[in-house]
Amino acid sequence: MNAAPMRKILAALALLLAAALPALAQDAAALHARNQSLEAAFAASPFGRPLVLQSQERDDVLQGDVYARIGAPYADVQKNLQGTAHWCEILILHLNVKGCHASANGLALLVGRKFEQPESDATRLDFGYRAVASSADYLQVRLDAADGPMGTSDYRIVLEAVPLDARTSFLHMSYAYRYGTAARIAMSGYLATLGRGKVGFTVTGQGNDGKPNYIDGIRGVLERNTMRYYLAIDVYLASLAQPSGERNERRLAAWFDVTERYARQLHEMERDDYLAMKRHEVAGATGAASGP
Repeated sequence: MNAAPMRKILAALALLLAAALPALAQDAAALHARNQSLEAAFAASPFGRPLVLQSQERDDVLQGDVYARIGAPYADVQKNLQGTAHWCEILILHLNVKGCHASANGLALLVGRKFEQPESDATRLDFGYRAVASSADYLQVRLDAADGPMGTSDYRIVLEAVPLDARTSFLHMSYAYRYGTAARIAMSGYLATLGRGKVGFTVTGQGNDGKPNYIDGIRGVLERNTMRYYLAIDVYLASLAQPSGERNERRLAAWFDVTERYARQLHEMERDDYLAMKRHEVAGATGAASGP
């Protein structure tokens, strides 16, 4: 099958899924309702934890969403997922993030290839930061960047959270961006070469061997990156129980190890190579902003 019919098929599937992919909750009641609606999906989650990943492609916009119940008190979530310095510490864990520099109202994210390279060779995305809501029962923070590499634009990372009980919180993370003609051409080249054979997490059917077939193409790329960013949040929160001087190293090791649980989708390099690369990149990241 050539590329044009395949794009039409993927677009049709995205439209069918769109109705099941809600917008941001905007308040505690709506997010609690979303948590309850996912009860069966959590019980059947292939991730071995109460976690659901969804994706869609519509009107040149790609959006990935992760919903998860995590073992962290809401007070810790609310405190540590606000502030641009905290978000730099989270985002730098991603393979493609070469540096992150925080200011009071935003952060400069430097993205590049999945190997060590200087910040000067990376592409800069300037994200604005906003705490939309922060109360005793609901948190929403947003990061928005108008422009990205290769004709991409309108980047958005949104985190919502509510308490479930004294020790558990429900999180929704959304990652989205818009892509134009230049980005589509560049992505086609990547999928035909370095990205060939790589897949996401959505099961599209079953092969003759009885194993699941996973979504590939541009939505596969989206799902892999959405999961990587979510796992960075999860690892970051877990690391806060460690002594401050040990947290960076613990985060790096924990992020790599948890991504290897989903090696079919997320494996890119060996552990020692990742740790060596990230130690240098974390050491080079600076920021003046602090959490609330």
